[in-house]
Amino acid sequence: MTRTGEATLVKNAGSHYLLSELPVWELFPAVLRGRIRLKDSEVTNPISVGDRVRFEMDGEATPEKPAVITEILPRRNYIIRKSVNLSHPAHIIAANLDKAYIIVTLQFPEIKLPFLDRILVTCEAYGIPVAIVLNKMDLMQEVCPEQVADFHRIYESAGYRIIEVSARTGYGIDALRQDTVGKICLFSGESGVGKSSVIKSLDKTLDPKIGRISEAHLQGKHTTSLYEMYKVNDGGFIIDTPGLRGFGLIDLKKEEIALYFPEMLRISENCRFSPCTHTHEPGCAVKDAVGKGIISAERYSSYLGMLDEDRKYR
Repeated sequence: MTRTGEATLVKNAGSHYLLSELPVWELFPAVLRGRIRLKDSEVTNPISVGDRVRFEMDGEATPEKPAVITEILPRRNYIIRKSVNLSHPAHIIAANLDKAYIIVTLQFPEIKLPFLDRILVTCEAYGIPVAIVLNKMDLMQEVCPEQVADFHRIYESAGYRIIEVSARTGYGIDALRQDTVGKICLFSGESGVGKSSVIKSLDKTLDPKIGRISEAHLQGKHTTSLYEMYKVNDGGFIIDTPGLRGFGLIDLKKEEIALYFPEMLRISENCRFSPCTHTHEPGCAVKDAVGKGIISAERYSSYLGMLDEDRKYR
């Protein structure tokens, strides 16, 4: 007998997927119906982790006889970046998120503020609540306490919450865990910032580097996963992403970018001209605020870089 239903995509493994009827965590394999696979040529992936889908299957879904995804339901939000695939300009990282956590370190590796700012702008543009997780605090307080204070000044004045943690010592992990309970959360960051260690510290049963939770459901199939959702024992779900080495804006017009810097948006209503690019216009309240230190020079520099698509951080 054919069964139909709705589920959430929890793992992307090439051309095969894992679904679960959340909040129930019972995984089963699925494939895309062909017409959906070819529907959107603008993105590298027509479906992403976190997507709600309709499916149908005969009996119990198995790797040899998987369920078929027949429809991708409308997304309430998603996070997207410029793709390295020239034939598909965009790549959707995840969809239907309650919150995104951007893992950073100030040293080991050294932070690239324009990279962080591009992710934050994307979250603002696509309606995703976001917080910054500052990892390796056991090292940061010894090596660069002044840089830590400066980082707080820059991003808390912009309106972002910073959660200090150390995956190695457990410092701050309880506060982060409480923040994620009951939510579908994205964890992302540059390579080397300790993202996988932070996830594992939230739930010792998880091992995002190996993904052993779901390999059995795709036996005999290609199991290399770029994006995967995990169930957290204390409640909620975490979407893990591979370490990013670049983050390019997509589908944002230059005149819109300033709208997604909260500190600039608050002040821009006082600009003499509207619209104002905050670059050369006289009577620009944003440029005046930068000069007075109300808006950080670092964030303003990131903004200017985003206006120039030929810059390094694309």
